[in-house]
Amino acid sequence: MHASVGDRFVIHGRTVGQHDRTAEVVEVLGEDGTPPYRVRFEDGHETVMSPGPDTVVQNFPSGDG
Repeated sequence: MHASVGDRFVIHGRTVGQHDRTAEVVEVLGEDGTPPYRVRFEDGHETVMSPGPDTVVQNFPSGDG
């Protein structure tokens, strides 16, 4: 998985009734866009994570081009 600051993770619920969550990448701690990442969830909670197979990255253009 590769992600950049500003990208969003969609973490799918693992059990029935568990909702998907989204988190914004605020810092890339690995090399060349690889995990781990510091992320901020919708409620403002921040954590460091290495996404699993239940996570999808939504890449957003950097606007540098």
